[in-house]
Amino acid sequence: MQFSADQAEVIALRALTWLMSNDELLPVFMGTTGAAEADLRANAADPEFLGSLLDFLTMDDAWVVQFCDQAGLSYEVPMMARMALPGGAQVHWT
Repeated sequence: MQFSADQAEVIALRALTWLMSNDELLPVFMGTTGAAEADLRANAADPEFLGSLLDFLTMDDAWVVQFCDQAGLSYEVPMMARMALPGGAQVHWT
């Protein structure tokens, strides 16, 4: 399955909503990125920001499982959505 940029943005926005409701993980994201809560709202329409959010989410399998279980998505969806956003193309060195 391949996602369009629009579909990927919708998934990333769902992940942002999930992250903002996660009292344990939100401070980790904000501390890692240096983003303030106002930045999350201001950048919610920026595909590059949404890509970075999915980069963060996919750093830990447990976070992917939590998000996908809550959202009713299969576990590969966040990475597939990430690949459809700016900077998400897989690099092939051969």
